[in-house]
Amino acid sequence: MSATRLIASFIATGRLYGVGIGSTLIELQQAIDFNFVDVVDEDGESMRRDYGFIEFYLNLDQDWRVSGGSIELHRLAARSDTADRWRIAMQDHFPRYLTWDELYNEFVNLPNAPSLQNIDQGDFQEYRASETKVSVLVSNDHEERDEWLGHGDVWSVSLG
Repeated sequence: MSATRLIASFIATGRLYGVGIGSTLIELQQAIDFNFVDVVDEDGESMRRDYGFIEFYLNLDQDWRVSGGSIELHRLAARSDTADRWRIAMQDHFPRYLTWDELYNEFVNLPNAPSLQNIDQGDFQEYRASETKVSVLVSNDHEERDEWLGHGDVWSVSLG
């Protein structure tokens, strides 16, 4: 699947690989088969599962439950090898750069795509789907793209 379609679906549904707020750690493990690092807080009540450019946040109740997550696309501009490994393991091709225009064009063609609120955050433009609790941060920087993101490139997509 193209990452653009996957991300557009994430915005529209609040679920990435079927994982969303309330999913269990077991469901997360079944959905994503890729190397990760778990970082547990001092109290042992919250954890971040880091896959390199994709992260999920979990809280401990009776078991670990997803409370949020993010796709940190800006990390791929400097580390395209991570995207290459992800493509082999998960069969999804994440580009080194993704413009908001490309993502938005895919998003608006989804059935029942929720409305987006546009919020100016200074260096970033935020597009938030309140229904699904997903936000997209887009670079508002007026720099041209080089080895780093430029104006109009998607920085991250976050759930929570």
